[in-house]
Amino acid sequence: MNREFFINVFFLIFVNLLIKPFYIFGIDRTVQNTVAPGDYGIYFALFNFTFLFQIINDFGIQNFNNRNIAQYNQLLDKYFPNILVLKFLLAGLYMVLVLGTAYLSGYEVDYFHLLTFIAINQILLSLLLFLRTNISGLGLYRTDSLISVLEKLVLILICGVLLWVEPFRSGFKIEWFVYAQTSSLFLTALTAFLIVKNRIKKLRFKFNPAFLLLILKKSYPYALVIFLMTVYSRIDGVMIERMLPNGKLEADIYASAFRLLDASNMIGFLFAGLLLPMFSRLIKEKAAIHPLVNLSFRFIWAGAISLAAATFFFQEEIMQALYVDGNAYSGQILGLLILSFIAISASYIYGTLLTANGNLRLLNLISVGGVVLNVIINLVLIPQYKAYGAAIATLVTQSLVTAGHIIVAHKTLRLPFQPKLILRLSIFILLTFSIAFSLYYQFEIRWFIRFLLSFSIGLLLAFIFKLIDLNLLLKFLRNNQAL
Repeated sequence: MNREFFINVFFLIFVNLLIKPFYIFGIDRTVQNTVAPGDYGIYFALFNFTFLFQIINDFGIQNFNNRNIAQYNQLLDKYFPNILVLKFLLAGLYMVLVLGTAYLSGYEVDYFHLLTFIAINQILLSLLLFLRTNISGLGLYRTDSLISVLEKLVLILICGVLLWVEPFRSGFKIEWFVYAQTSSLFLTALTAFLIVKNRIKKLRFKFNPAFLLLILKKSYPYALVIFLMTVYSRIDGVMIERMLPNGKLEADIYASAFRLLDASNMIGFLFAGLLLPMFSRLIKEKAAIHPLVNLSFRFIWAGAISLAAATFFFQEEIMQALYVDGNAYSGQILGLLILSFIAISASYIYGTLLTANGNLRLLNLISVGGVVLNVIINLVLIPQYKAYGAAIATLVTQSLVTAGHIIVAHKTLRLPFQPKLILRLSIFILLTFSIAFSLYYQFEIRWFIRFLLSFSIGLLLAFIFKLIDLNLLLKFLRNNQAL
């Protein structure tokens, strides 16, 4: 399983690093710099608002299906058409709930056109993720990796024309960005549907209320996990826009820093999607899961800490380089958010492990605590510290939630305690941040070179401390046997 994991991780990282960074910094960032100040902020707030209702749109079906298809491939013919019918019913309910709640919340009438299309995009995204769970559940990891970047590739092509070709560029609106997302999501979902359809002997759509209720009953614990995690990770953008007189502009600033956290989370999110079916199979077969947990955790933390250290010290320079209005304030927000990335990256491993093991009640209890904590901190800090207060709330919440995931995973699955690994990690973190500090304050060469040096030295230290074991990787790549 280690060999399979590394092959697919390297392939996954390779194809995503080709496409997604260009989308995030070439397209998404350019959109924010192109549209009027505050326009991207309201898009960001509305996007997060629609995200809060994903419990209805998905209802835990994604994780439920991924886990079950990975363990029992023969269920695909039965589950796929029935769940697809259920997805369309939930999509209708989701749309009504989003628009109805927005109306009751006092959103301006002018926002509803944009909100409707953002909600449609969430429906298409949820459908695409469901289709991908079938692909990865069948063990088609590389196909899933290609599908994971296809949507962004199509979006890059569409937005590239709109942003850089006249006469479109001079009249670009935030609505065009949302329409482009709709087109790319639809085309990618159609492609994924055709791939899954070819794996089914005979596709028969039928309305079976008893079976649909059974699926809802089995998937609702997953739905609650997703809902609670969405609330404590996405409600900040909504609260900033709603609570402050200049909420659109503050949300705009927060979104500019949050984009880099999203970009950093890209690999962790992909890890989780790949690890869930692998963990599920290992647990079903009662095989040892610790080696895969250990490898994936060391691998992702080596990169997360190296990137976080470099970004934290060069926060202002990064924001000024990326954004027309980048300054020290937005840099401070980025500094806090990138520190939360260290915690989030570990949560992708241990939260996924608990999901695969079916410990949903414990996950939900931890997430409830995260929601309560996050909302309280935001209510206290946003009025005084604005977007910076929301960044503090994110850092505190994500750190405590991840600590809960790690503690529960070790106790529930009896993972071995590794004092030597903890010592290595502690020294690695201390050295990585110290080197980044020294490069920032003690050298006069261009900041971007110092930033790259900081990140690169961090990765080098990860090899030295064997967080990334070069000998293991070389052995893994040279032979065809599981390590």
